[in-house]
Amino acid sequence: MRALTKAVVDVIWAAVEPLLPRSPDRHPLGCHRPRVCDRLCLRGIIWRLVLGCSWRSVEILLDNAVSDTTLRSRRDEWVAAGVFDQIAAEAIAAWDRIMGLRLGDVCIDGSVHKAPCGGPGTGKSPVDRRKSGWKWSLAVDAAGVPVAWCADGANRNDIMLFEPTMAELERQGLHHDIDTIHLDRGYWGARVDAAADAAGICDLARPPKRKPSAGPAEPATAPLGLRWHVERANSWLAGYGQLRRNTDRRPEHRQAQLALAVTLIITLKLIDHHDRGNGPVRFFVYLAVVVFIGCGRRSGRRSGR
Repeated sequence: MRALTKAVVDVIWAAVEPLLPRSPDRHPLGCHRPRVCDRLCLRGIIWRLVLGCSWRSVEILLDNAVSDTTLRSRRDEWVAAGVFDQIAAEAIAAWDRIMGLRLGDVCIDGSVHKAPCGGPGTGKSPVDRRKSGWKWSLAVDAAGVPVAWCADGANRNDIMLFEPTMAELERQGLHHDIDTIHLDRGYWGARVDAAADAAGICDLARPPKRKPSAGPAEPATAPLGLRWHVERANSWLAGYGQLRRNTDRRPEHRQAQLALAVTLIITLKLIDHHDRGNGPVRFFVYLAVVVFIGCGRRSGRRSGR
């Protein structure tokens, strides 16, 4: 995948490096083994997300330059420091600054995937013979750019994930610009209406409920409308192996992977946008510095509205 290329890793690293917590130096004589390069660890974390392989496999792919234990501990440090959430927020702000978020129409839908190792935030999947699985709920704008998400067990109904997804939109201050939310037929319910009303959104576009019939049930067509945008975004995320079949046991690790995947998706879209207008120019360093560090961290849109 393109997310594994050096150019993309360089862009993500330029955004991640200023956010990393200062590495502790606990040895009194300073003669301990040198700390493994953070950039190499980031590369390993991206590789695992994309390929869906084990930490041990990533260690082998990196020619044993970093151990699987170091990769896991470095990931935990960055998750605790909120690094992955911050770069995802910067990527969304950068897209808003350059392309403009189209928040008049927002689509929300869930997607169920495997989680064979179980743990908190997983549940019995209703679409996979009740095996352990997890589900994310994703909100995208009219161009299909992910702007908010949450995750829970595969046994959770989409209605139960609608409220935390809306809460994430409100936390970012994006709900002020939303006119219509496009949903599928599974989102009929009082909880959905109440969560939308609390955010000041009155227009929910949903297919009509199925009417009960005395005879055998017949498949009823549901117009797709604008929901294909979120279906496409879900397929982008499902292309990342560690999201498609997640082997982590903690919810915060799965949330971090979602945030990193969204960052990679937006980065690739911005690179494609630049290349269409400027040809195949080596412009990635400028993109990293100006787009993420320059634009993203200065963007405080909608927070005061």
